[in-house]
This record gives sequence, C-alpha cells and structure tokens, in this order.
Amino acid sequence: MIVSANEIKRHGVSLFDKLFEKANEIIISVRGKKKYVVIDYEEYKKFREYELEKAYREVMEDIEKGDYKIVSAKEHIEEIKKCIN
Repeated sequence: MIVSANEIKRHGVSLFDKLFEKANEIIISVRGKKKYVVIDYEEYKKFREYELEKAYREVMEDIEKGDYKIVSAKEHIEEIKKCIN
C-alpha cells in the first residue's frame, strides 16, 4: 500500500493503524517517488533477526574457509581509519 507524505501530514500517524488493517507494509511516497517503508514493530524485529542470522552465517562461513586475519585492536583501528579516508 502506498501513501503520500502529504496524506500523513494531514491525518497524522493514526493513519497507520487504519492502513495496517489492510496491509502489512506501507510505502510512503514523497513527491510521487517511493521513499520509505513502514512496517509493524513485531515484523521489524523479525526482519532484524533474519538479518543478524544471515550475518552470523556469513561470518561462520568465512571462519570455516579461513578467510579472516588476527590483528590487534590498534591495527584494526588503523585499518578502519584507512577505509574512512
């Protein structure tokens, strides 16, 4: 379901309760372009759990393949600084 930002401004966030009766996600458009997605908090928690599980599996695969290195905290911070600059 798509709703415009202006419609939310007119009706406030209470509009979401009504929209969630019809759909489990709401896409907010700004000037006609899809920009944000609103989902129920319980759905968000599930989504985050899936993301964390996926990240964990990827790390474990890297460890199994030996695709990692051991460095000190100081070395790690220096690598991060290089990536930022």
